[in-house]
Amino acid sequence: MTRTWSTVPADEERYRPLYARVLGLRFVNPGGVLCFLFFEGAVALAVLLALAELVTWWAVLVLPAAVAAMVKLNDMVAEIVIRTAAQVPEQERDRFRRQMEPVVGRASVPSPARALPGGMALAGDPSLGATRPAGPPPETEPETERWPDPTRHDPYR
Repeated sequence: MTRTWSTVPADEERYRPLYARVLGLRFVNPGGVLCFLFFEGAVALAVLLALAELVTWWAVLVLPAAVAAMVKLNDMVAEIVIRTAAQVPEQERDRFRRQMEPVVGRASVPSPARALPGGMALAGDPSLGATRPAGPPPETEPETERWPDPTRHDPYR
């Protein structure tokens, strides 16, 4: 097997934990504490389960092997994902980056005279004083007649 896709440089390989080197992990790079939990933690859990007579003593061998198989499977899946991502053309990556970038700009906001109904101006705006109507606002019909209350619907009406 070639190590061209390995994420760990060759000179740092000797400083990796024994667990990672024995499994030949290339993409998953667990630290010392995690390797301790993977192996010694699985052994300790299996011993406790065997002492409680919940499992047979074969679990002391099988449980750490099952954990190691799952870690190796995770490394293989990571390799497939990285290789697949490397095959995406550069223009697709650029297009994806453009779509994911936030758009920063300014929105156009209508002036207060256009924003209010009937062309009325705001009370403190001297530039729009001439557009203020002279009389009281026109009477409107009550909201209850235009939009009936859906909770008080009378089917026999």
